Amino acid sequence: MELFFALGLIAIKIALLIAMLLLLPLPLTWLERKVAGHMQQRMGPMRVGWHGLLQPLADGIKLLTKEDHIPLDADRFLFRLAPILALAPPFVVFVAIPFGEKVSVLNAEITLYVSNLNVALLFVFAVIGLEVYGVIFGGWAANSKYAVLGSLRTCAQMISYEIPMGFAVIGVVMLAQSMSLVDIVRAQSDVWNIVYQPIGFFVFFVAGLAEAQRIPFDLAEAEGDLGAGFHTEYSGIRFAFFMVSEYVIMLLVSVLSVILFFGGWNGILLPLPPLLWFLLKVAIFVYLFMWLRFTLPRYRYDQLMAIGWKVLLPLSLANILITGIAFSQGS
Repeated sequence: MELFFALGLIAIKIALLIAMLLLLPLPLTWLERKVAGHMQQRMGPMRVGWHGLLQPLADGIKLLTKEDHIPLDADRFLFRLAPILALAPPFVVFVAIPFGEKVSVLNAEITLYVSNLNVALLFVFAVIGLEVYGVIFGGWAANSKYAVLGSLRTCAQMISYEIPMGFAVIGVVMLAQSMSLVDIVRAQSDVWNIVYQPIGFFVFFVAGLAEAQRIPFDLAEAEGDLGAGFHTEYSGIRFAFFMVSEYVIMLLVSVLSVILFFGGWNGILLPLPPLLWFLLKVAIFVYLFMWLRFTLPRYRYDQLMAIGWKVLLPLSLANILITGIAFSQGS
C-alpha cells in the first residue's frame, strides 16, 4: 500500500509540475508586455480583458487555430521533431528541482520536489544541453538560409556559454561538498553563496542569459537581420512550443540562480514561509530578465563569442582557483 501511495504521489507531483510549466508562460507573456510598455512609456496590452489580462489566452487560441505550414523543401520529419526536442529537456530538468523541504498536508509529510538526486546539478546540465538539438534541427530542417544561420549561431553560442556556466557552479559544489540541490540550499542556512561566490554568480547569470537566448544574447533569433532566426518558417502550435521552451528556460535559470547563490527557500529578517521566500526570489529574477531585455541592445556575434571565451571562461577558472585556495585554508 505504501508503494502505491508513493507512486501516486509522484504521479500527482509530475502532473502538477507539467501543468504549471505549460500554463506559466501565459501570465509571463502578459507581464513581459506590461513591463515593456511601462518602461517605454506606453500602456502595453489593454484591449482583451481588464488591462489585457486575457491577451495571452487570445494569443493561444490564435496559435492553436493557425495554419500549420511546412515548407515544401523542408525535412518534414526533423521539422516536426524539432519543437518537441526544444520543449522536452527543460520540462525533464524540473524533476530534480526542489521548491522547498517538506509541508504537512492532512498529517502527511510531503516533499516539495519529485526527486532529490545526489547528482542533481550534473543531471540538470546534462539534460538541458540537449535543448540545443531542437533549435539546430529546426533551423536545418526548414531549408531556409535565415533559419540555418540562426541555428548555427545557436550551436556556437550554447557550446561557448555552457562551458563557463558549468565551471561557475564548481565553487558552489566545493562549498556544499555535494551536487544535490537540496544539500546546496541547506548549506546556505547561515550565509548565502552570493557572499562567497559573487564572481561565480556573475558568470552563471550572464551565461544563463545566453542559454535562454534572451537579449542581449538573442543572436539565434535576431529579428533585425535574420527575420526570426531558427523558427522563421514555423507557425501555429509548433511556434508556440519554441516560445514555451524559451520561457521555461528563463524560469529554470532564475530558479537555479536562487538555489545555487541566494539561499533557495532560506529567508532573512522577515519570518515568511520558506516556499514564499523561494517564490519571491524567483519572481525578482524573472523580472530582472524582462528588465534587461528592454534595457540593453543586442551584441554583435563577434562580441558574443569574445565575451564567452575571453571574459567568462577566464573568470570562471579564476573563481575555481580562488575558491579552492580559500577552501583549503579554511579547512
